[in-house]
Amino acid sequence: MRFSANLGFLWHDKALPDAIHAAKAAGFDAVECHWPYDVPPADVAEALAETGLPMLGLNTRRGDVPAGENGLSALVGREDDARAAVNEALDYAVAVGAENIHVMAGFARGMAAHDCFIGTLRYATSEAARHGISILIEPLNHYDAPGYFLSTTDQAKQIVDEVDAPNLKLMFDCYHVQLMEGDLCHRLERLLPVIGHIQFAGVPDRGPPDEGEVNYAHIFAEIARLGFTSPLGAEYKPDGETERSLGWMTTYRA
Repeated sequence: MRFSANLGFLWHDKALPDAIHAAKAAGFDAVECHWPYDVPPADVAEALAETGLPMLGLNTRRGDVPAGENGLSALVGREDDARAAVNEALDYAVAVGAENIHVMAGFARGMAAHDCFIGTLRYATSEAARHGISILIEPLNHYDAPGYFLSTTDQAKQIVDEVDAPNLKLMFDCYHVQLMEGDLCHRLERLLPVIGHIQFAGVPDRGPPDEGEVNYAHIFAEIARLGFTSPLGAEYKPDGETERSLGWMTTYRA
């Protein structure tokens, strides 16, 4: 197995370029991040070049975080802001060589929000295709993100089918999917054609993957059997120093 360090959670106390170097030293095969926009992209690109690690992806901005926003793309009346967030993410992704952009939907409900999200995604996929970048959408569980527009893989698959763009893919986060739907192995197999990235964390507390109710040794073996070869994203919350939480890497690579 190959693994990607999600630097939104791992080494979050370090500056992003330093976190990239820490991921390399720890043996990760790739990195990904959440919102890198306060860091000059040249600094990130330099760290990636020095380590040889690819940047798998980054997120569009959440919007007005103090006001409770968690994405803009399904918010009726915020279409211009959503497109601006897509443009900003694309510029940054191109500058650092990121492969994917997670377009965040936000807190919304109803058919108008669905149509708004579809419109943003059609814009995003069209613009991203010019740079060979894929757009990802990710269902979030309703415990951590109550009211988030996208909450299940069935809903995500419907949206992928409706947009009908080859560079729109599902980000399958095992943590979120287990909390909302379970049945991880069957869902991975059924959705494999539209999966662009896989993430994981322990369930239910989002800790390291060798803790909690999910047997990731079995899940990772199934992912390998299905032929998914891209690095899997470690998006969990370490309890203390990140280095002390990495024992699972040796176990699951064996």
